[in-house]
Amino acid sequence: MSALGEAAGPLFRPPGPDAAAEEEEPPVEIESLCMACLRRDLNREVVKTDSATASIPELDFEIPAFSQKGALTTVEGIIDRAITGLEQDQPVRRETDPSVAGQIEEFISRLKRLKEAEEAFTFVLDDPSGNSFVENPHAPQRDEGLVVTHYKRSAQQAAILGIQEDESEAKAVEPADDLRNEVMQFNTNCPECNAPAKTNMKLVHIPHFKEVIIMATNCEACGHRTNEVKSGGAIEPLGTKITLQVTDPSDMTRDLLKSETCRVEIPELEFELGMGALGGKFTTLEGLLKDIQTLVEKNPFTLGDSCTPRRAEKLSAFSGKLQQILDGQLRVHFVMDDPAGNSYLQNVYAPEEDPELHVEHYERSFEQNEELGLNDMKTEDYETENATSEQ
Repeated sequence: MSALGEAAGPLFRPPGPDAAAEEEEPPVEIESLCMACLRRDLNREVVKTDSATASIPELDFEIPAFSQKGALTTVEGIIDRAITGLEQDQPVRRETDPSVAGQIEEFISRLKRLKEAEEAFTFVLDDPSGNSFVENPHAPQRDEGLVVTHYKRSAQQAAILGIQEDESEAKAVEPADDLRNEVMQFNTNCPECNAPAKTNMKLVHIPHFKEVIIMATNCEACGHRTNEVKSGGAIEPLGTKITLQVTDPSDMTRDLLKSETCRVEIPELEFELGMGALGGKFTTLEGLLKDIQTLVEKNPFTLGDSCTPRRAEKLSAFSGKLQQILDGQLRVHFVMDDPAGNSYLQNVYAPEEDPELHVEHYERSFEQNEELGLNDMKTEDYETENATSEQ
């Protein structure tokens, strides 16, 4: 029967007695319908859902769940569908494997003899969803030939039906996973007008880099909007210097993360943006250059009577060169120097190397560690030292 098992599916396994009576607990509304079929029973109406398994134990024959679409049919109709399915590939089998084709042909003949009902056979419909049905022609009286067994649905069956997570595949949710899937909100005041506002915060993973925390505030009173990025991890052991040679307007679309400890330089313009200026940002290269342009143009020392014509002219020329970079008319080197190692510039060729992008890791100097507050920070054996000093 190996060939038949291959064609018809796994062997029939009727529900055991333990499943039928689950220690006197109230049965879950799922059912297995079993009846002894004679010729007159072939016309009984049958509702077979997608999740139901139909089987005939005398032939070791089974139609597995989800192998056919649900149907309103008869017992004879189910047998006809099985015969049609087996006959479908018989021409190919006769050419490729005549012995298997012969065994299946014999099995098809046995199925056809069932339709003649020369002898009684058992038809079993097992549906974990409880939505299948076999007609009782004697209703409301009891049908002696039809046995309905209620049993408690197993965890595996519930998982297959999609109504309960499979315990074997369930994974414990880490606290960090909760943060990745949730936008947290807390009350604050607008930095512009001091009106009550709300700040949204979310943990975001940057591909090929690390996790960062993005915070955004939107004031409904004055319309002021801010966004700030904080590193989601610790200070890196080494500092990072990223140098990009801007050669094409498409470079403006590169994503970048500028931490609050990062310095920005453009050597060709003799420009340097110090640590802490503009805060932390997750934007594009174009977005950062526009923020720098806005910072220069709205600098209070460039406005009003205190600004000299010479200074205004220099700042105007600098703003014009920034615009040329944005328009792709000026090739420059864009440098991000972050002693904390928490800044990032997108490699558009990742995971391959980017010919225009150079990343250098370096040892921090004493002055850089001092700026980051690391020189006086002790993270090892500090409890022992405190106990010694108290004594």
